[in-house]
Amino acid sequence: MPLNLRRTPALGLVVLAVFAAGVAGGMAIARRHAQPATSAPPARPAAPVRPAPAPAPQPGQVVRIPRHSTFIAALAPYHLDPALAQRLVAIARPVYNLARVQAGHQLDLVRSPSGAPQALSYQIDSGHLLWLRAPAAAGTPAAWTAAIQTIPFVTKLVGVAGTVESSLFQAVEQAGEHDQLAVDFANIFGWDLDFYTDTRAGDVFRVLVEKRYRNGAFAGYGQIVAAEYVNAGHAYEALRFHDRHGFLTYYRPNGRPLKREFLRSPLKFDARISSGFSYHRWQPILKYYRPHLGTDFAAPTGTPVQALGAGVVIQAGYYGEDGKMVRLRHPGGYETVYLHLSRILVHLGERVAQGQRIGLVGMTGLATGPNLHFGIERYGKFMNFETLRKSLPPGRPVAPSLRAQFDAVRNRYLPMLNQLQPEAAVAAAPAGNR
Repeated sequence: MPLNLRRTPALGLVVLAVFAAGVAGGMAIARRHAQPATSAPPARPAAPVRPAPAPAPQPGQVVRIPRHSTFIAALAPYHLDPALAQRLVAIARPVYNLARVQAGHQLDLVRSPSGAPQALSYQIDSGHLLWLRAPAAAGTPAAWTAAIQTIPFVTKLVGVAGTVESSLFQAVEQAGEHDQLAVDFANIFGWDLDFYTDTRAGDVFRVLVEKRYRNGAFAGYGQIVAAEYVNAGHAYEALRFHDRHGFLTYYRPNGRPLKREFLRSPLKFDARISSGFSYHRWQPILKYYRPHLGTDFAAPTGTPVQALGAGVVIQAGYYGEDGKMVRLRHPGGYETVYLHLSRILVHLGERVAQGQRIGLVGMTGLATGPNLHFGIERYGKFMNFETLRKSLPPGRPVAPSLRAQFDAVRNRYLPMLNQLQPEAAVAAAPAGNR
């Protein structure tokens, strides 16, 4: 629509003024461009664009797994691509399940000079690292790799001694050691002593233990080589030795084992007995009475089940109403059975040690809830374990073929042990095996 200049005289004047100024400016620009090039200063060439310098190599970025965290969540400070984080979990799974990460353990990310993730390590325990490594050349189709690395240690055999005032833990801590040493020590003498009720003020402990060092710093305990506890004037002694099958066992100086033939329970921690041994027990699912030739321990699904004694796996699989089952054969005509497992951790023909994990509690087969049905028999006859465990058979002594080796171990370590005094609780010697 054309502007009505008559009705808006002020607006018309403004428009004409702007138009005139624009024409004048355009003519001035045209005159400047028409001048010869020599009248203007020479134009400077544009400065070349320099790429930004690559970032310097970054040291490892260490993160400790927070409490109640997952592997993926713990990676947050690294700002990794979520797809890469998920891929690392899948790549690691054949060698280690990263769903098992533990609070306080370390993650260490290494970046390339360009800042790209190059490697990631996770501290599995004091002796092992999981390494996830990127392809050697960036952009190659090769995938990340996963491997477990053993951390090299310097191991020293150290003597520790102390006097009990209130508890074994107090005595160990007062000697400058960690609680784990007290736990390991108590486990060795657990058949003879209850360290919660049997300790007396003035008791003395002595122990030769392997201590591990990495880069000069203490990195955990190895095995206890020899130990002694003097309780109310009576000395209990133990020597590390490996039995004829290669399993670690602790023996008295006379060659008899400290452990009995069988443990007191197929579960590491005592669980409630939900159903006992009976020749006439009501079956709640089948709704009739029948023999129940074992003991049911109520425990959550996934609770570890341990071998009651050293033996050989003669059955491992799914067996109808028994569900997933493991059967072990032990010396002396004994066999033990473990029913309703959610998972089996051993295979047919495998030789297992006393206390070794063989499965996890479940409710497979004919079961009303998660529990372990445990049975023990001798020469084909089932026995009441609740009665048997009050007088468990003794363990087997050192085999005659190994007696000379055992005597050499005893003669080597007992004098070292006896020389330890609570006031001078540190002695060092090269670590040795049997």
